[in-house]
Amino acid sequence: MKFLKNAFAVAIGVLTLGAFPCSLMAQNVDASMLLHPPADSWPSYHGDYTGRRHSKLTQITPANVNQLTLAWAFQTERSGTIKSSPLLVNGVLYFTIPDNVWAVDARSGQQLWHYTYPPNKGDHIGQRGVAIYKDWLYFATPDAHLVSLNAKDGTVRWIVQVADVEKGYWSTEAPQIVGNHVIVGVGGDMDNLQTFIRAVDPETGKTQWQFDVTAPAGTPNTATGGTTWMSGSYDPELNLIYWGTGNPTPVLTGSTRPGDNLYTCSIVALNPDTGKLVWAFQPSPHDTHDWDAVEIPVLVDGTFHGQKRKMLMQASRNGYFFVLDRTNGKNLLTVPFGPVNWASKIDETGRPIPNPKKEPSPDGVLIAPDEGGLTNFRSPSFDPKTGLFLVDAHPSWSLYFAKPADGTYGWAGADYGLWGKGVLEAIDYQTGKIRWSHELGPGGAGAGVLTTDSGLTFTGDAHGNFLALDTATGKTLWHAGAGAYIASSPITYKLDGDQYVLTSGGGVLFAWKLPSASR
Repeated sequence: MKFLKNAFAVAIGVLTLGAFPCSLMAQNVDASMLLHPPADSWPSYHGDYTGRRHSKLTQITPANVNQLTLAWAFQTERSGTIKSSPLLVNGVLYFTIPDNVWAVDARSGQQLWHYTYPPNKGDHIGQRGVAIYKDWLYFATPDAHLVSLNAKDGTVRWIVQVADVEKGYWSTEAPQIVGNHVIVGVGGDMDNLQTFIRAVDPETGKTQWQFDVTAPAGTPNTATGGTTWMSGSYDPELNLIYWGTGNPTPVLTGSTRPGDNLYTCSIVALNPDTGKLVWAFQPSPHDTHDWDAVEIPVLVDGTFHGQKRKMLMQASRNGYFFVLDRTNGKNLLTVPFGPVNWASKIDETGRPIPNPKKEPSPDGVLIAPDEGGLTNFRSPSFDPKTGLFLVDAHPSWSLYFAKPADGTYGWAGADYGLWGKGVLEAIDYQTGKIRWSHELGPGGAGAGVLTTDSGLTFTGDAHGNFLALDTATGKTLWHAGAGAYIASSPITYKLDGDQYVLTSGGGVLFAWKLPSASR
């Protein structure tokens, strides 16, 4: 691990201060706030550790949501779409695009400070956000470094290397804080990259432990890959973190990597203090279609078929919805939530088993879903009142090809999307049946999903509209145009008696609230 001197790190970073940089107070985010976030905060990627992206706020209701007005908008004035989930602590919002972090006043949208990471060779495909602990932010960079910033003014405390960009590594995820650990992952779709989940010390950046997703590069008959590019979830009672891993490489050919290719395309449960594997479940054994399993593991306590359970739910990119017992990883339910034609059966452990006839071939094979998957990185939401798991789905079809000229490395093939659309689906977790669906438009997918105790679902469509729907029925109650592609997941918070809903489109952050007379 490489450490850069603080003075040098500050010198190469660009920091722009707003009008009141000295007025920011210490944030003091502790374990208690992360475990039980107050209504005036959103201190982690999902809002809390469960991954449910559900709020108990009720000021905005189905009866008054049509009166939502724009409180403020913030333009990044940088190239790049906001894919991050903003954090909120003590009235300050923190959000990102690749190489950039902003601190913005949550009441007015005024910039407080802006940090720019130096130019680098990393993959700038996207950035999911930051983590915060005590008075420090943690930011993953495109060239696979982790930066610790002072949350009060954006100055650099330290920068450490997580992986070597020259080997093809990159990083996009929002780190996660669990106890005295900053947990980060890495990306990289090149062959011969061994990927991992790592915990570092929040004070120094020194490595505490590392969980390797695959065997070391060069191990015979094993896969590499398995990138870990999305934040996981955490159960404090079981003291387990749940993380999704990516697809194996070579991506579209499995001839050189026989077997299931553990632990790629898997949900892994790890001890956050040691990094030791407790259990694993593999949604896509021996994947040859680029369907990672990094989609959010959502934690729900409740009854399943009449029995109390601590459950983990995931709508996976491969087209299947899973319900697991998160104490041991045992499967409770596996069911497709859209068109799926690549599996031959569901085995006794609940895993879809690939049909060899649906492998990419020189002549092409018709596959559902397409390479983007039946869902992707945008967050789902779970509404405890209705028992609905709401997910941005992408019914789609594609042609997959194997290309011998590509050899047995890297992508090793090609895929061509034929048709797809966006649909918000409300899945009954007891049965996997879709209780209602809401069309989001042709082509690509919509936004992530947020639900509230008042019975509202917030999301976005493929046309660039923000939507408020009735959670029970899927009926549209309000919409507003973003004027740009929506690639983030909404959050909500309450300040000075006002409930805000925060959305983004393109490079603009939008804050919505009710007029005083409507509350």
